Amino acid sequence: MSSTTVIDLRRIAKQLGLPEEGVLAAVQLIDEGNTVPFITRYRRDQTSGLDELQLRSITGAVGKARQLADRKQTILRTIEGQGKLTPELREEIDAAQNTKVLEDLYLPFKPKRLSLAEQAKQKRLEPLAREIIAADSQAADLEKRAADFVDDDSGVATAADALLGVGHIIADLFSSRADVRQRLRKLLFQKARLRSLRIETPGKALTKTAKHFRDYFDFDEHLQKVPPHRVLAMNRGERAKVLRVRVEGPTEEIQTIVDELVIPTDHPHADFLKGCCRDALSRLILPSLEREVRREMTDASEEHAIAVFARNLRNLLLQPPVAGRIVLAIDPGFKSGCKAVVLDSCGNPLARDILHVVGKVEQKTAAAARIVELVREHGCNVIAVGNGTAGREVESLLSELIVGDLQEHNVAYVIVNEAGASVYSTSQYAREELPDFEAAYRGAVSIGRRLLDPLSELVKIEPANIGVGLYQHDVKARHLHASLDAVVEGCVNYVGVDVNTASPALLRYVAGLNQAVAKGIIDWRAAKGPFTSREQFREVPGFGDAAFVQAVGFLKISEGTNPLDATRIHPESYQVAERVLEKIGASSAELVDREKHQKISDAVGEIDLTSMADELSVGRLLLADIVEQFLRPGRDPREDLPEPLFKQGVLKFEDLEVGMELRGSVLNVVDFGAFVDIGLHDSGLVHVSQLSSGFIRDPYAAVVVGQSVKVWVLELDKTRRRVALTMIKPGTKPVHGASRGRSQNPRNKFAANSTQKKSAETKGSPSGRGQRKPGSGPRKGTKQDRGGRTYTSRPDRKKAKKPLTDEMKTGQAPLRTFGDLKQFFDIQTGTDDSAGKKPSKKKKLNKEVQEADSAEATNHSVTQGSLDEPHVQHVAAKDSEDTPAGAESPVKPNLLQDSKKNISVESEKGPSSQVPDATAPTLEQQSGEDSSKDTSQQ
Repeated sequence: MSSTTVIDLRRIAKQLGLPEEGVLAAVQLIDEGNTVPFITRYRRDQTSGLDELQLRSITGAVGKARQLADRKQTILRTIEGQGKLTPELREEIDAAQNTKVLEDLYLPFKPKRLSLAEQAKQKRLEPLAREIIAADSQAADLEKRAADFVDDDSGVATAADALLGVGHIIADLFSSRADVRQRLRKLLFQKARLRSLRIETPGKALTKTAKHFRDYFDFDEHLQKVPPHRVLAMNRGERAKVLRVRVEGPTEEIQTIVDELVIPTDHPHADFLKGCCRDALSRLILPSLEREVRREMTDASEEHAIAVFARNLRNLLLQPPVAGRIVLAIDPGFKSGCKAVVLDSCGNPLARDILHVVGKVEQKTAAAARIVELVREHGCNVIAVGNGTAGREVESLLSELIVGDLQEHNVAYVIVNEAGASVYSTSQYAREELPDFEAAYRGAVSIGRRLLDPLSELVKIEPANIGVGLYQHDVKARHLHASLDAVVEGCVNYVGVDVNTASPALLRYVAGLNQAVAKGIIDWRAAKGPFTSREQFREVPGFGDAAFVQAVGFLKISEGTNPLDATRIHPESYQVAERVLEKIGASSAELVDREKHQKISDAVGEIDLTSMADELSVGRLLLADIVEQFLRPGRDPREDLPEPLFKQGVLKFEDLEVGMELRGSVLNVVDFGAFVDIGLHDSGLVHVSQLSSGFIRDPYAAVVVGQSVKVWVLELDKTRRRVALTMIKPGTKPVHGASRGRSQNPRNKFAANSTQKKSAETKGSPSGRGQRKPGSGPRKGTKQDRGGRTYTSRPDRKKAKKPLTDEMKTGQAPLRTFGDLKQFFDIQTGTDDSAGKKPSKKKKLNKEVQEADSAEATNHSVTQGSLDEPHVQHVAAKDSEDTPAGAESPVKPNLLQDSKKNISVESEKGPSSQVPDATAPTLEQQSGEDSSKDTSQQ
């Protein structure tokens, strides 16, 4: 048998919605050993201009297709070795388009453990099972025929024992049928529900861990409507032995389908076979399908979580550098004090000290005096403050100094995400870079350098420790690391690297390079001085021809012998570049002359790319890239992005008013909105419905991590000190049917997948639930969480609701509508605001989604590493004893429950890959290594 692996690339191109010629060329280039960044940048003409995300999607799809093809070959060889491979079966296996169908076909031939069916076969009962299935006349009288198989030596003592064993054999045959599994699998995904229940512990009070999962003590939702964060939350609750999770399907419909498929209508032993069907369903088929469904939902949820992390990480890495500033970096802390370090514009430490901003008045006064002294002595013009414990106290002190002793120095401060700083401070990189510094001071240095050049500093930290993810500790580590490494590699090569200043951590992510070659570059620089030509890379040990081709275009040399070495133009295209310059009457030497460069810019702006590409016999996209480098040679693409938010004062909750305009920085983006730092201790939430007055298909395209945004206060909860924000200017009318939310930020040009299809214009409710009749009440048996979908709302219909009569309130008169039912429940729970109040437009957001998936996710406090309610970690505390305890919110009852009769299959084991988690989207700002740091939640 041939073992050649063949995949259909045209089918993959169709699935991904990409041009066939581009996919074929991309796969060929990847198979030849080219890296994705190299293909993205320098082989655009061959791949029809595919971007990095498209190329990585092709790589993933081809990898899965090849795994499937290899698995087919293995199965064919196994079945052929058993002598059971028929032409029809081979054709079915070859035609299988996914692993599920393939494994269903292989199941009857798969070697089995010593099951009940195998034990019965060892007792020589299989012939009787065949006779019953075939309705053989010899088995017309089952009891009599079964008596013929009684054999004490085989362990078959009675005819009943024989029929029991036969039933196990027949049940195993039914469970191995591919058509049965495929029909039931389809039915489950269409109609089954995911249900979780609390595991009761009689005589014991509700534990702290169990309280974190109260929303899931009686949770019931359709499989296709359960959002990813709920799937991962239930997995965590199951692993914590707090929840029992089940997949429930319609009993009667399942039984009817199986009976129709396996039992002929006129079979003489139909009742016996029905019993075998029930046994197969409850013992074999449904438990197996439940595990499969749970595994598939978990895999999809993990992929979603990884995608969220990757998207936010990309935006964090591509934050613009703050060049040419002298920075005072402060790593906040309470008992151990705040570590302060002054850095020059290149990130080199100039001074350090410990400040105590909390405690005795004398200590605070001394800390203020020392800050003023450091700023004046070194000429600091910006202060970087980590967002850890005591960060707000440092902000308060700085705001006083800025309007006082530092007023004439024009100093501002910036809040910097310090997630992973403690990991860096104890890493080998930190020990080599700062051997004379203690670990605590290294963390402060890292915070300051993150402001000067975020990408160069963050690459020194394991990506998983940069906490901008969704359930990042609940996904498979291998998949997470591979995805995040690809993001870092893409960002580094997108920006480019100055080979004479880059650290080994940055160089190792350059396409074609590894840790050993990166170290060789550093050693070469130390021995021979700065590189002056790209050709010198060949002198570095390990920097062979293949690595040179892949990496050289991303390694820039400023002030080298060849001005083109400072651009992103690949040396293989230098001749083309020189010919273009020659045609416009210029030379490469003029690229570094500002006056003459302006003349080059004016000339290349008049070039007809199509005609010149034909004349030079090069690709149009390649020529466009060369011309772009002439316009802005050595350009850092991050320069086009807005700078971080510089502050000179601190905001207090008491200062806020509804409608107040504020500036803030986006801390994190998730499916249901964005968390924005407006200067309070806790960040505010902009719900996805408040990101724009028009249609929002993807919140990640509307805002990005680190982006400075203008927001307005939408609602204040003074009891719990929570703030709801909006990015919709007060008084703005809704934009109906408009496709809004596509970011104008240049950062998203790199991050966005250009192949996403435009969705149809849809009208619905602000919470993404679709238009429904007034008073229809909540959907049955659900938490009504549907992720990040948002639709434009229709104008409010000013129709007064009819109040309930006294008879209705006491149960003496029937309720008229579902609206009346909602009023009744509101009265019972004390939330009815119809008496004496006019409906507020701010209250139009659906309370259930807003509170269950937004406000509570923002404001619950938790210690890192523990199980808790939905939260976002913004303040990464250094001192565990200083972390404040968080408040908990009561769980709302699910008023309407589905009472349909269901078949329940209880999973004995949860997905093996899961780690227990809290109950809603958890944006973990700290890594496992950072677990010693306390957190103050949003």
